[in-house]
Amino acid sequence: MSSENQELRAVGLKVTLPRVKILQILENSDTKHLSAEDVYKALIEAEEDVGLATVYRVLTQFESAGLVSRHHFEGGHSVFELMSDDHHDHIVCDSCGKVEEFFDHTIEQQQERIAQKFGYKITDHSMYLYGICAACQAETK
Repeated sequence: MSSENQELRAVGLKVTLPRVKILQILENSDTKHLSAEDVYKALIEAEEDVGLATVYRVLTQFESAGLVSRHHFEGGHSVFELMSDDHHDHIVCDSCGKVEEFFDHTIEQQQERIAQKFGYKITDHSMYLYGICAACQAETK
């Protein structure tokens, strides 16, 4: 049994060809953050007959099952990434949409101090920084 089949069964999803193919694309992509359209394009390139509506439906099912997380970046686009145990934040290029992951221990500590100051216990958080990446800055010079 393939690892994709095991992953799907482990989260209570029936193993179907579209689900297996979409999970393979997410696992094997050079990019960790893919839009539904990116997944759809990869399926077309692989000559898989899966419609865009099916891609959206499967990604939503994966999100509900805890296989992927969805990030809503400014500008209205959403991207999906496979869930991982390690926490990280994101920095997004306003020009090309490139997404980088980062972790900063000092930022994490400061968030804890702020929560304590206001009497909160943090249950979850996400941080998105926006800017212009080095490649896009070079293009405008």
